[in-house]
This record gives sequence, C-alpha cells and structure tokens, in this order.
Amino acid sequence: MTRILLVEDEPAIAAGVRDDLEFEGYLVDVATDGEEALARGLHGSYDLIVLDIMLPGRDGFSVCRELRASGIRTPVIMLTARSQEADTVLGLELGADDYITKPFSRRELQSRVKAALRRGAMTAAPPPDVYEFDGVRIDFRRCEVRRNGELVELTALELKLLRTLIEHAGQVMTIDQLCEAVWGRNVFITNRVIYTHMNNLRRKVEADPLSPSRIVTVRGVGYRFDS
Repeated sequence: MTRILLVEDEPAIAAGVRDDLEFEGYLVDVATDGEEALARGLHGSYDLIVLDIMLPGRDGFSVCRELRASGIRTPVIMLTARSQEADTVLGLELGADDYITKPFSRRELQSRVKAALRRGAMTAAPPPDVYEFDGVRIDFRRCEVRRNGELVELTALELKLLRTLIEHAGQVMTIDQLCEAVWGRNVFITNRVIYTHMNNLRRKVEADPLSPSRIVTVRGVGYRFDS
C-alpha cells in the first residue's frame, strides 16, 4: 500500500487532508512539527511527503533541505498559506517536487498527489535514450532529433535543455535548476538567455510554438515539460 507522510500542525487541516488521502486508499501517517517530520522522513519508508512550510520547531524548508542533503529522494509536495513567488521558488530549489497554496480543493490535492507518485515511480528508471512525442523522435545517444521524419537541427545546449526537461517531466524546473543542469554551477546566465533558448526549442519541437503544450512556462518560477 502507498504510504504518505502528512506534516501539518493545524489539527483541522491535518484531519481533513488525512481523511481525503485515506479515502483514496493511501496509508497516512501524520507529523505535527518539523523535528518529528524530519525523523519520520529519514527513517520511514514513504512514497510521498506532504509537507507544510509553517511548522513549530523546524520549518518545512529546513526539513526538505535536510532530507535532500541526506539522500532521501522521496517526492515532496509543500503546503503553504503564502502565495509569494519567493517561497515557491525556494521550496523547489531545496528539492521539493511540487507545491499547493492553501486553501486548496480536494480535487487539486488528489491530482497533485497522483502526479507526484507517478514521478516518484519513474525516477527509479534511467532516462530513455529514445523519446517520442507529437511526431518528434529524439535519439539522445545519436544526438539526433527528427520531426515527422525530417531531421531537426538542435544546438548542443538546446538538446541538453530538452533532455533535462524530459528527465523531470511533469516537474517544475526553476531557472536556477536549469542553469545548473545545463551550464553548470557558478555560471551566471540571465533569464533572457533561458527565454531565448526555450523559444528556439519550442519553434523546433512544438506543434504550435505560440501555444506550447509540451514546454510550458510556469510564470514566476520556471518551466515544465508535460509528457
């Protein structure tokens, strides 16, 4: 059975979310402070952690940071009553897979949980050497991209960006995460450079570059590849 760790210090919210998740058939444990959350996350065998940011003792950012530093790759969805862009970006940069801003609907919670569990299951498998979508066929071994059988010329950076997005399909990648993955650490790349590369990439692989369905902009945060 799928096990979820819910970390929430407000009893009413914790009870409601737990009921919703258990109704879907998940086994749910509840932690009410940051220290308990970290201990359970480090030593429990969970398929997903739903983690509130505002917690007594140790906040959700700190818990997420420590889990990732300890090598725990369990998917994390962060819950926040804040809507500021900086909080969202910080959570994603610390290794969270997704976030939900309170208040949220039961349907939204279910959708995000199912998506995070799917991504978590996929991370155990190596990224594919050949990937296809919408008539586009990418052979990463040969560094070759074809669209409807016709060869498409991608630069090395465009190919690396595309592979990074595909490897994290369904997951929001921040600008900093993309920069580090493609250009490396301690390299300063402006948002405009990323924007230009993404637009070029969309023109080459999207069915409708002006209304992209695969390489999606998450305003104020970064980009996501929808598989």
